[in-house]
Amino acid sequence: MASITDPNVSVRFTSAMEEIHNKQLKTYGEIMDTTTELCQSHRQFVKTAHDTCLKKSKDDEILFETIQTFKRDLEEKNASLKEKQHAISEVISEIQQKEMQKDDIIQKIEKLKEEQAKRKELIVSQNKANKDRLRNLQKARLIFQDHLGMEIRTILGKTQLVKGEKLQFVFRNINPSDQDSAYVVTMGIKEDGSYQIVSSDPALGCLPVLESRLQETNNLPAFLANVRKEFISQARR
Repeated sequence: MASITDPNVSVRFTSAMEEIHNKQLKTYGEIMDTTTELCQSHRQFVKTAHDTCLKKSKDDEILFETIQTFKRDLEEKNASLKEKQHAISEVISEIQQKEMQKDDIIQKIEKLKEEQAKRKELIVSQNKANKDRLRNLQKARLIFQDHLGMEIRTILGKTQLVKGEKLQFVFRNINPSDQDSAYVVTMGIKEDGSYQIVSSDPALGCLPVLESRLQETNNLPAFLANVRKEFISQARR
């Protein structure tokens, strides 16, 4: 065993201690380098994370603003759509009303056409009836005016009851004591084409019965003949 006083031992001890110290310094230096690298790496990580968070936050703000913008646009479009739907509903309602008015006008036109056709038929019928009555009047004129001395006059009715042209049949040679004495019956034609007895002078009580028979038979000569007989009968009483 070496003695403590041995100079070689002291040198070896010192050398060993220096070696140990150097190793410790190296290890400490490596630890410090590693710590420094870790700190730098941590700072870089923190900075990167911070930057990432900031960017994410800005992106989120932009996304939020975009969503809000879309939301406002959607609300405006919905409001505009409601207005357009309301306008469309009003237009459809107006079109339906016009269609109803159109149908009503068409029905009125068809009704007017039917009424016009009926009036035309009535006019044609009245014209035919008037022609028949004119022939009857002409026939009665030949019989009574030329052979029995009857005079036919045209007069104009002035009262509300008697309007338009009327015919007066003036009979003479009725009263044996006064051959020129006039016996008159006045008549006209109604809107429906039927005869209308207005009056007689002198008055005949049976005139309504004779008028009713005339309406049934449409035989004017027979009516005038019966009126003449009644005038003669009344004059000889």
